Order: sequence, then C-alpha cells, then structure tokens
Amino acid sequence: MQDERLTPDMPVLDRQGVPVRHDAPGGAVTPGRVPETKPTPLQGAFIHLSLVGLICGTIAITALNLGAQLHDPIVRFPVLLGGLMLVLVTADAALRIWRSAFAWLAVHRGRGLVRFAWFAVACLGVVLEVTAIWLVVGA
Repeated sequence: MQDERLTPDMPVLDRQGVPVRHDAPGGAVTPGRVPETKPTPLQGAFIHLSLVGLICGTIAITALNLGAQLHDPIVRFPVLLGGLMLVLVTADAALRIWRSAFAWLAVHRGRGLVRFAWFAVACLGVVLEVTAIWLVVGA
C-alpha cells in the first residue's frame, strides 16, 4: 500500500494497529463514557435551579407540617416556583439523556436502549411534577 505522505528520502515504516483492550472472554472493552458534543441549554444553571427547588420544597413541606393548608399562599407560591424549577431541571436532564441515547447506540446498542428507558422515566417525572403543581395550585 502506498502512503501519499512519503517523500523520496523517507524510510518506509511498518504501521502498527492501535492496541485494543480486551475483557476476560477476549472481546473488546466497551468505553465507560461517550463524550458530550453539545451542552444542554440549562447545564450551567442546573445547580442553581435545583437549589431554588430544594429551598421552595423545604418551605412548603415545613408549612404543611406546621398546619398550613394547600390553599394557603405560604404553600402555593413555593410549590409553584420550586415546581417550575424542578420541571425545568428534569426537562433539561431528559434532553441530555435523549442525546446520550443516540450517542450510545453507535457504540453499544444495549446501553443506548437503556438510556431510552431512562428518558421515558424522565418524561414521566415531568408529567407527575406538572400534575402535582396543578393539584396544589388548583386547591
């Protein structure tokens, strides 16, 4: 095979393949990670949004434990604000899972299919979160 990079005075080198790691039965080892090619829209604010949701949830649960009703503003406002933050964070995570599922399909089909199941669970989480917010705000 001719290499177009050769010059007349260059010695010809025998190219060697890149060594591939093998597992115990002798098959190629599947990588542990697939690099993320594009960040999700809320990736930089993920921690801050989660923190707002945590604080709002703490306020609402504490108010309920101290005797407040679902229709009281001390419960409704934190549930609305914190719930919306939680929906945003979960939707952003679902987008990240969706993208990783397609990235894994090219590398390891089984791991890609598992991520589609994770995506379904994240979508179910968004539906349950919106339903809970609706129930509290509508009370």
